[in-house]
Parts: sequence; structure tokens; C-alpha cells
Amino acid sequence: MKAFLPNELDVKDKIQEIAGEDDEPINISIKLCLYCMKAQIFLDGNKRASVIFANHYLISHGGGFLVIPEKEVPEFKRLLVKYYEGEDIAVITAFMKERCWKTIES
Repeated sequence: MKAFLPNELDVKDKIQEIAGEDDEPINISIKLCLYCMKAQIFLDGNKRASVIFANHYLISHGGGFLVIPEKEVPEFKRLLVKYYEGEDIAVITAFMKERCWKTIES
């Protein structure tokens, strides 16, 4: 079975739209991460690559980083499937902000 990548221009437009939102860097980063996962924009390793991409955005905006702790993976995957199936993004966003967002306190 051949994998089909989304249209490059559509992906670029959507990423620019999300990155241009007037919102906190953590919220934008999570939206970028989830969009890239759901759209399957990479040939392989979409979840890993999407987290790296989102972290690039978040770190560059001084917002910490996202990491899915091993103990949270089952719940993350459950919520991710629900998001893929149409559940409101707010549910998985709240989970990621609470359990996957790490900041470095000075």
C-alpha cells in the first residue's frame, strides 16, 4: 500500500495559518503538533517528527518543550485516536498542556 502525502502548498498554508494565530506559544505548538500528526505530512514517524517540529516552534518562542512521558503514552494515544475521529481538539490540548508541557524555571 502506497502512502499518500497531503498537498505541499496546503500543508504550508495550514502551518502558516496556525503559526500566525494570536495565541500563546504552547497552544500554537500543540496545534502544529496535532495538525502534522493527523495530516500525516511525513513519510515515516509522523508522531515523533511532529513533536520535534512543534518543539522547534515552542523552544524558539521561549515556551519550553513538549514530551510525552512513557506513563502517559497509552492515554495520549487514546485521546489522539479520538481527535483523529473528530473529537474537539480542546480535550487533547488540555491533556498535553497539563501532562506533556515542560518548562525550565530559572
